[in-house]
Amino acid sequence: MNIALIGGSGFVGTKLISLLQQSSELNLINIDKNPSASHASLSVIADVMDLSALKEHLREVDVVILLAAEHRDDVTPASRYYDVNVQGMRNTLEAMEENNVKRIIFTSSVAVYGLDKNNPDETFPADPFNHYGKSKWEAEQVLQRWYQNHRDWNINIVRPTVIFGEGNRGNVFNLLNQIANGRFMMIGDGNNQKSMTYIGNIIAFIRYMIFDQRRGYNVFNYVDKPDFTTNDLVYHTGNILGKSIPTTRIPYWLGMMGGYCFDILAFITRKKLNISAVRVKKFCAVTKYDSKKAMTSGFVPPFTLEEGLGIMLREEFKK
Repeated sequence: MNIALIGGSGFVGTKLISLLQQSSELNLINIDKNPSASHASLSVIADVMDLSALKEHLREVDVVILLAAEHRDDVTPASRYYDVNVQGMRNTLEAMEENNVKRIIFTSSVAVYGLDKNNPDETFPADPFNHYGKSKWEAEQVLQRWYQNHRDWNINIVRPTVIFGEGNRGNVFNLLNQIANGRFMMIGDGNNQKSMTYIGNIIAFIRYMIFDQRRGYNVFNYVDKPDFTTNDLVYHTGNILGKSIPTTRIPYWLGMMGGYCFDILAFITRKKLNISAVRVKKFCAVTKYDSKKAMTSGFVPPFTLEEGLGIMLREEFKK
């Protein structure tokens, strides 16, 4: 089976390639605008916005895994989200059709549901609140319309929540780093639940879809259970690292005011800062999602959420 990853030079793609390489029957190619530090021999430099390049590199491919995305909170201009996430989807589908490729696995996001929703499952109406979520939902709609005229295709969409793991330097790492080093301030009461996904489990689920979800149009949330609250994260971090972690608490309204102040500072200085009103809002929001469909599909996660957290913390902070 020939597998093409589009956008596989990042964190998830790098880990996924390493996992898929363990299956001798899979032949892999990574198509990315950035070079791969770990899998250079499997990689070609091409942008998801370059339709002709996609048509060339998808020859004789059986399955496409579309990972390429603009996902940071502070991408400018905002049109970049739609160029990459939506037009990139259109380009991918056109290149697939050109090469008679009929299977795609697309990593969308639970951001399509919006914030503070009541444990949404896959049937929950989309209500994205930012450009990232809106562009991911538009990309899914492109797939929905495509499938209406391509019923012989196999389309699998996975909507993971925030992904963490060793080697990632995203929001979860920054949060755990602050907790582990005693620089953490709790905004609000800390009882908001935060659905999370360990990297070892999400790549195993994508592999499962390659081999075991070969028909139809399927949508899956992916969340590792049980959900932790922010207070749980502080507790488990201290317990795993053997530290007593003091926590300074500030009211939500004060945290939002601080976020807006950083927004003004970022606008004045034209610099991207680690604190913003959007990030404070996301930190304090309930981000809990239903994953019964994935967990009853036959897939068994290789790690518990606490095991994944422990692997990351010991790898990153016990050196």
